Amino acid sequence: MGFAPALHAEWLKILTLRSLHGALLALAAVTTAFSALAGAETPEPGLDPLATALSGVLPGQIAAISFGALAVSAEYQGGALGLSLSAVPRRGHWFAAKATAVAGPTLAAGLVTACAAVAVGRAGLGGAADGLDTDDQARGVVGAALYLTLMALLAAGLTAVLRSGVATLSLLIPFVLTVSFVLGDAAGDATEFLPDRAGQVALHQTYDGTLGPWSGLGVTALWTAAALIAGAWSVHRRDV
Repeated sequence: MGFAPALHAEWLKILTLRSLHGALLALAAVTTAFSALAGAETPEPGLDPLATALSGVLPGQIAAISFGALAVSAEYQGGALGLSLSAVPRRGHWFAAKATAVAGPTLAAGLVTACAAVAVGRAGLGGAADGLDTDDQARGVVGAALYLTLMALLAAGLTAVLRSGVATLSLLIPFVLTVSFVLGDAAGDATEFLPDRAGQVALHQTYDGTLGPWSGLGVTALWTAAALIAGAWSVHRRDV
């Protein structure tokens, strides 16, 4: 089976797994709700209006990570992976199709969700968002969608390595919620290059560190590529 039929098969799996639908719905709901709440708070002097409007991306990324992990971990239940590899003997094609099937819906959901988050966040900020121009908003929306997609793919790659969605979520969720920030306070500038902190620069209108929005996303992309390469190696060498 070639890549196109393999991708079609993976799309069908995405469409038929309710847990994956729930993860994408949670991504939209959580991100938009938290952005609305952040925008409704009394603005502080010197706040970054783009970061405030897109603040819901930070809790929303948990749903994106869950989507990527669940999409791959489903293959390790009930012998599904063996059936998938029987249909697509070229394991590289199968894993590339799986990654593409994860990326597409996450990117689409991320774009729609980021647009909604900016809209509700800016509405709540009122005059405090007057300095936020169209270019900043467009860059923030695209950056947020790419960031969410990269985090979903990072989770997909790690799940292929660990062969467990629970293990991946147990590792990544505490990391992005707690460990990264603790390390940031302790280690200083070096933590700019962690996958989550690097990519989150794209959510800000202004930034003072080494990385900018696109270079930060590039660092996150390198982490994601490493996870996907490790996952592909695991599927090729270890999995039955």
